[in-house]
Amino acid sequence: MRRRLWCVIVAALCLPGASLRAQEALRPYAVTGDAITAALTGQAGDAMRGRAIVANRQLGLCLLCHSGPFPEERFQGNLAPSLAGAGSRWSEGQLRLRIVDAGRLNPDTIMPPYYRIQGLDRVARGLVGKPILSAEQIEDVVAFLATLKE
Repeated sequence: MRRRLWCVIVAALCLPGASLRAQEALRPYAVTGDAITAALTGQAGDAMRGRAIVANRQLGLCLLCHSGPFPEERFQGNLAPSLAGAGSRWSEGQLRLRIVDAGRLNPDTIMPPYYRIQGLDRVARGLVGKPILSAEQIEDVVAFLATLKE
């Protein structure tokens, strides 16, 4: 129930920035163990763009639940692990799977799937059939999180 409610909350919060959402078809990927080892786009993302996505409260919404090394951002979340040191704790592939669909690792997670469109309940009408982030945006976030070393 918490997961379904969270999808509704995230979908509602995403609406103001819906024009920024990807209109692309989902790119195929393979899960190996606890990771998606290959980049969704076939190339590395841009860490600076990834930081902007993570800090953006209309697009990534990461700071709604996570805290991290963002001294300029007020009201960071405390429901999920801090993003500080994420690049030390997880590989790029592990980070990628957690962003694409954390539910594959923990079915009870409240983290929304940023690159899954099937099997979701009560999705905002403007987001039906669309991922929260594009493949390029996922790679940008992965590139940024990988830089966060302890």
